[in-house]
Amino acid sequence: MIADALMERLLKRALSDGGDYADIFIEQRKGTVIQFEDGRIEKAVSGSIAGIGIRLIRDRKTAYAYSNDFSDVTLDEIADTVRIAMSPATSFGTGRDVTIDLRRRYHEMRSVINLFPETVPIPAKIALVREGNEAARKFGDAIKQVNVVYRDSVQRVKIFSSDGFMCEDERVYTTALAHVIASKGDCIQTGYETEGGCVGFELFEKRPFSDIAYKAAERAVRMLNARRAPGGRMAVVISSEAGGTMIHEAIGHGLEADLAQRGLSIYSGKLGQQIASTAITVIDDATLPNKRGSFSCDDEGTPSRRNVLVEGGILAGYMYDKYTALIDGVESTGNGRRESYASKPIPRMSNTFIAPGPVSPDEVIGSIVHGLLIKKMGGGQVNTVTGDFVFDVQEGYLIENGQVGDLVRGATLVGNGPQVLNSIDMVGSDLGFSIGTCGKDAQGVPVADAMPTLRIKEIVVGGEVPS
Repeated sequence: MIADALMERLLKRALSDGGDYADIFIEQRKGTVIQFEDGRIEKAVSGSIAGIGIRLIRDRKTAYAYSNDFSDVTLDEIADTVRIAMSPATSFGTGRDVTIDLRRRYHEMRSVINLFPETVPIPAKIALVREGNEAARKFGDAIKQVNVVYRDSVQRVKIFSSDGFMCEDERVYTTALAHVIASKGDCIQTGYETEGGCVGFELFEKRPFSDIAYKAAERAVRMLNARRAPGGRMAVVISSEAGGTMIHEAIGHGLEADLAQRGLSIYSGKLGQQIASTAITVIDDATLPNKRGSFSCDDEGTPSRRNVLVEGGILAGYMYDKYTALIDGVESTGNGRRESYASKPIPRMSNTFIAPGPVSPDEVIGSIVHGLLIKKMGGGQVNTVTGDFVFDVQEGYLIENGQVGDLVRGATLVGNGPQVLNSIDMVGSDLGFSIGTCGKDAQGVPVADAMPTLRIKEIVVGGEVPS
């Protein structure tokens, strides 16, 4: 990493013609991707990147420049680039007195990495995906395609800001995924399973790769014999096993401050208003140990923290980075995130979830006379302006008189975020996480989402319409 004294000089250079705020983001990243498909290694790549970006905010406008060249000449050029972009002046002003607190501004994390992926030899990682492939193939001729992927990444960042702070963070990610296609006659079904987090290679001590792939294959094969899901309006229970895909899409993005400020969210201007049932509390918490969306400090150097976004159904706050916080006259919530040094930070979720409630999961299911139990969510789409969404159901079961019945396929959930949140009237005491890479503004960042088992009184289920 670059000397602190040089960073202070670059901040002064960027701010020399004026500005409200400036920061420097330095990144070093190493990673490996191994993909096993159709009985062979399709990809085995290890590599590293390093780069630096300088940002300047002035009069509610942002300039950002970056490079993977750390020479003094290039660093001066990118500092001048943002300075000139914010001012027509061609000569330096008197400069700002920028100081840096050299005490590292860590926010204490409980995540523990026992085995760094970069210390594990490639053959051991290849052996994992081979085991996953073999486990999935054990289901026989119904299995038509198996795709197993191993990924790891170690990202080390250092952030300097004109606030006078410096922060360092090290983020270790390990991920396993399996995607299996099964068929019988003209019926084709898929199974998908993932595992991972801000964790090292010890991930596979807790859950072997073979178990992950087996679960995906089992789901695909079982769905071949599932009956068509009935369509119509009905009660729905979403199990904690399904993860938090719905909360991420139905409300999470709408609470990111940039969308709310631009009127691109159904939740714009509703601070302090009732937007969900009193049973709902929504939290974004980057301090959770070993979760995929966790970090010590965000990509602007703000310490991670637990943010209550909705409390008892009342909208309590939005997720801010420093730029959107400056506009609203508030503090950053530590949600300024970026894909890499080549991207400017924007408000993003970390680990977002509905807080558990007082009811047992069995009691939630037992309350349903006729409805649908969702154990695995698929993909979905949401319109943040209207709140309307559509989600696929990867694994669902009918519920009759409080008993879980037939497995069904082809179900979708069609609804509106605020309406569904107001329709949730039972919240279970459990909590189940799912992981993903969240896309926004052509940037992807690692996240985790979670929900307890909960009951939606009524929602439209897309499926087979009775004749």
